[in-house]
Amino acid sequence: MNDAIKPARLTLRSALDVLLANGLITQAQIASLLVRVAEDSPEPPLVIIASADFSRADDESKKLTIEALTSWFAQHAGIPYLRIDPLNIDVGKVTSLIPYAYAARLKALPVRVTSTEAVLAVADPYALDWLTELAPRVKQKLSVVLANGRDIERYLVEFYALARSVKASTSTQGRGPTATNLQNLEQLTELGKLGKLTADDQHVIGIVDWLLQYAFDQRASDIHLE
Repeated sequence: MNDAIKPARLTLRSALDVLLANGLITQAQIASLLVRVAEDSPEPPLVIIASADFSRADDESKKLTIEALTSWFAQHAGIPYLRIDPLNIDVGKVTSLIPYAYAARLKALPVRVTSTEAVLAVADPYALDWLTELAPRVKQKLSVVLANGRDIERYLVEFYALARSVKASTSTQGRGPTATNLQNLEQLTELGKLGKLTADDQHVIGIVDWLLQYAFDQRASDIHLE
């Protein structure tokens, strides 16, 4: 592996240069991609490269999928890789770490928060200067993991919207789980035990819609709710 190339931030061009230097893609593949996509495209660089459906130049049996690229760049940058699973994330707790607007500006999604540690998922393994800006604002020790950029963009919106819906729903019900003690999405089913929920409760409808959409995206065969 050629570790000489570690750019200040991950752009489409720098990502392609790193992959080329390490023998994962060819110059011809780069040329074919740049004919179709502008270098300043707003899409996350690894998402753009994955959409080209390239095989690895050093092993044509392996595809450069978004998760394969993310995992490889995590190893190259020396930080852990994470495939985000919303069902294993304490949505209320992670969204209480920093406001949505701030998280969106940093393009960093909190994925784990304890009394001593806060872990944020990022799509750029190199541009981490903001950690020194954030450190004085939180009491926990900060660390980062590398995750699929498209997932980060999606869950930044969905986690914070879900937390708001849970908070609004429980405030109207007057008791039960809150946005800060929701352990995971399975506990959303507890809301149904707290009182009479009607079709007029838009916050609960929003929560259930999110859960159904997530199950559909994951191609779940069924959903069990009490």
